[in-house]
Amino acid sequence: MANVNIKFNGKDFLLSCDDGQEEHLENLANHLGNKFDKLKTELGNIGENKLLLITSIKIMDEYFETKKKVDINNKEIKNITEKFKELKALAYDYKDDKENEAKKLSDDISNLENEIQNLKNEYDKIISNTTQQIEEFVQKANLEN
Repeated sequence: MANVNIKFNGKDFLLSCDDGQEEHLENLANHLGNKFDKLKTELGNIGENKLLLITSIKIMDEYFETKKKVDINNKEIKNITEKFKELKALAYDYKDDKENEAKKLSDDISNLENEIQNLKNEYDKIISNTTQQIEEFVQKANLEN
């Protein structure tokens, strides 16, 4: 434990704190002293106890206002986080839909290519059969003449 000599309202006080916290304790005491001195100037000498009470109430008011703002900010962060999660889910759903669409289109193209190849093969057969029949007809006609 460390000891720190604090001057408050013209009096010295010896306070203890954890090692390494001396500067922080001095800053807190200075902040309290400044608030106290400001109120003493504004309100006059209304008694040390009453002045300490008013100073404490003002500091607590600042604390609660700050806490309220932190709570509001935390709620906003939570809302933003939820909205981000929703957007992320929508983006993944959109990506999945587009991938499925692309796969379906790819499958459709493959099916069309197969169908075209089958039709080409059938066309080639028809042409081949027709050519063969024409050749046979021409040969018969030549034999008959």
